[in-house]
Amino acid sequence: MSSNAHVPVLLGPVLEGLDIKNDGVYVDGTFGRGGHSNAILQRLGDSGRLLAIDRDPQAIAAADSALTEDPRFELQRGEIEQLGRCIEEKGLTGRVDGLLFDLGVSSPQLDEAERGFSFLRDGPLDMRMDPESGTSAREWLQTVEERELRHVLQRYGEESQASRIARAVVRARNEQPLETTAQLAGVVASVVPAHTRKTHPATKTFQAIRIFINRELEQLQQVLEDSIDMLAPGGRLCVISFHSLEDRIVKRFMREQSREPEQYRGMPTIPEEYRPKMRLVGKAITATSEEVADNVRARSARLRIAERQ
Repeated sequence: MSSNAHVPVLLGPVLEGLDIKNDGVYVDGTFGRGGHSNAILQRLGDSGRLLAIDRDPQAIAAADSALTEDPRFELQRGEIEQLGRCIEEKGLTGRVDGLLFDLGVSSPQLDEAERGFSFLRDGPLDMRMDPESGTSAREWLQTVEERELRHVLQRYGEESQASRIARAVVRARNEQPLETTAQLAGVVASVVPAHTRKTHPATKTFQAIRIFINRELEQLQQVLEDSIDMLAPGGRLCVISFHSLEDRIVKRFMREQSREPEQYRGMPTIPEEYRPKMRLVGKAITATSEEVADNVRARSARLRIAERQ
């Protein structure tokens, strides 16, 4: 398959995990190209409702008219960290039956060279999920200090060669501005031998800079905390992550919310405010070999599910 642009990852497990009710209220917090939203909508009855949000204006513009013209569906542009406020403004706090987050970069974003997400396609060094706001990777790399760049590569890319790469990037940009993805990938490859990696030497560098530029982990942490108030009793939270940093945040959040504080564990009665707010639904789910064969993006996907108590 040449493109995975319209293939929603782990679709079956997501639909099962959301436990969709005919008349329920659902939120797709990362609309992308609408694959998950379309499947959710097909399972809703006439009185069901689906709200979707995405920060990428191109994702909003590319939405299928069959979705946008459906009276049960509403799509709006925004950051996921703003979702709690959005839900409150719509009077849906504590009424959401299912929340879905499909994290990371969408296939169309990777496929479009001008977005600057992929080192496999030469394009402007941008990496912003919303190219109309914020600081691009190119702008940031022109002024960032070597020490800060090293920290970003270590924290968000878990890059063992962070010091060497940061030094090389600063040296290269002082000679010539880094304008394209190919330039950055070339700088990284020049100091990280390909034979030491199973993937492209620049993989972790691009991941780290993208996560930092878009504040992905901070936004994820915020929306997870807000999900407690958004969900109705019995409402499901489904999160698909694609790398260990995201998955650790999701796993830790769900585990903490499914346990009472340590001082109350094992006690016969626990004050209401200290009782677990969620319960775990099964273990982490990964894609089958058949799905990976059809959609390579699913290879690293991991779905975790929790239910509001």
